[in-house]
Amino acid sequence: MVREGFTGVRDSLDGPNFRRPHVAGIEIRVASATDASAWDAFAAGAEGATFFHRFAWKALLSNALGYEPHYLCAFADGRLCGILPLMHVRSPLFGATLTSLPFCSYAGALAIDDVTRDALIAEAVRLGTRLGVRHVELRNTLPQQPHVPRQDLYFTFRAPIPADLESMKGIPQKRRNVVRRAVSMGLRSEVGRDADRFFELYAENARAHGTPALGRRFFGMLLDAFPQDADVVYVMDAKGRDLSAILNFYHQAEVLAYFAGENASARETNANDFKYWSLMKHASSRGCTQFDFGRSKAGTGSFQFKRLWGFEPQQLHYEFPYLPSGVVPQNNPMNPKYRLAIETWRKLPRFVVDRVGPILVTGLG
Repeated sequence: MVREGFTGVRDSLDGPNFRRPHVAGIEIRVASATDASAWDAFAAGAEGATFFHRFAWKALLSNALGYEPHYLCAFADGRLCGILPLMHVRSPLFGATLTSLPFCSYAGALAIDDVTRDALIAEAVRLGTRLGVRHVELRNTLPQQPHVPRQDLYFTFRAPIPADLESMKGIPQKRRNVVRRAVSMGLRSEVGRDADRFFELYAENARAHGTPALGRRFFGMLLDAFPQDADVVYVMDAKGRDLSAILNFYHQAEVLAYFAGENASARETNANDFKYWSLMKHASSRGCTQFDFGRSKAGTGSFQFKRLWGFEPQQLHYEFPYLPSGVVPQNNPMNPKYRLAIETWRKLPRFVVDRVGPILVTGLG
């Protein structure tokens, strides 16, 4: 068994030099550390590429959360022509899966044509079969294989950053009024990269929603992995006390508002509307023209909140090319069978959820 020194974990059952011809002229192998530059260069120019296609997620998800990476590369005549990042997730609750990618909203196959894309997906299915996983899940912004089972619960919200942010004329009137009230209460924002400061708000928010939180260590490693393209916008009250925060990613000319945190006082001070207005201003100052409000489940409060900001939902296409059971998994808080667990989690003290949460959450992805 060959092990790759880059992550210290196995890249494939056949080792990092594994190669398989699929279609005439197409060869697929598992990426190694030496492929990082070529991988990122391909992703930068590929249609449908997102921040989550960056190669740095490979080490981050494997080292911080213990997942086993299987990053597939397709070559034709020695030229990189397609990529598919995958992580082998083992969960005592939900079994083993092969996902592109856990804790990432969208990161499916990228390729120069449908033939190469389908060859990558076929290899993912072969790999999933060999690993004995319950399913292979590909998280796409656009449909790739319409004939396979899919999960239609998730939507994203992406649109141009509104104009006239300083005057607020570019945002819906009701949101404008809410933000102005927040300003009148003395709320202010600042940008930083303090993972511990962010974690306090994030973990409190996760407990309030009854879900396990990723660990403090993960966020430190995340910010270290993207020193130029990740930051946090913090919102404070008039006395300088933290109310809310959002951890953001920057990809080309788009900002992605991703991990959110807040405490109970945030809801009393309009801090969340103020937070997104502040982030839009900050992102615009960085040269961003597009705003990604992030993924939400249909029928949730966050789904409706994003629509109030004038953003329309766009269906995400989570496809399952390998699903032996034929039943699309519903491992999410919307599932009624998890209601009791969610209510119980909300009542646990922080020191308990902060310790147990990171152990449980790695199996959710």
